[in-house]
Amino acid sequence: MLLLLFFIILAIFFPWLLLPLVLVFFFNLLLIPFGFTIRSVLNLLTVPGELIKIAMNPNLRKNHALEHATINVIEERYGPQRLSGQATEGGFYIYGAVDPTILEAAARIGHGRLLAGEKNLVVHRRCGTTIAAANFVSSAAFLALLLATRHFTFFNVVIALFLANLIGPLLGTVLQKYVTTCWDVRDREIVGIEQSWEQPAPLLLLNWVAVPQKFFVRTRRIY
Repeated sequence: MLLLLFFIILAIFFPWLLLPLVLVFFFNLLLIPFGFTIRSVLNLLTVPGELIKIAMNPNLRKNHALEHATINVIEERYGPQRLSGQATEGGFYIYGAVDPTILEAAARIGHGRLLAGEKNLVVHRRCGTTIAAANFVSSAAFLALLLATRHFTFFNVVIALFLANLIGPLLGTVLQKYVTTCWDVRDREIVGIEQSWEQPAPLLLLNWVAVPQKFFVRTRRIY
């Protein structure tokens, strides 16, 4: 609807721009299926390997679980936050503006709740696993439609994206629970938090950040 309104306004006030923009628009529509095909093939080749790599690394899976548990505890208490994370073998990073005292407390609480058996804490809706799952579903669906219809059509892209949004989150949840995380963290303990101060370049003074934006929560294996 908005796109149609845009073209109507363009036809009324800037008619000389209408034809070039329409040609560019439809040319891009023709290119989308070809670009989507390349991306789909790459996803099918890379996503399974990345998931297997994580699945075979118990240290990474457990720290990934602790990362999710920490963010979930913070969001339960303070509402949705603009936080993201990345697990490593020695702990996990948390990116975003958060009080380090609150972060450390949340990490220890999350660890304790996982020890108590709260397995659902290992799942977070913004996890990269869910994004990878959605990409994989859309890629597989598009290539299957391409083989079935033998046509590069924008309609196939739309169907693939619809299936990705429908199935991706469900598949992502399953993968988080059983492949990319491990809720059994009895052999892990929270050591502490390291923080770094990051700020934009001097020219971006309006966006200057005066609080830590990157934290590393170090964990240690208990032998």
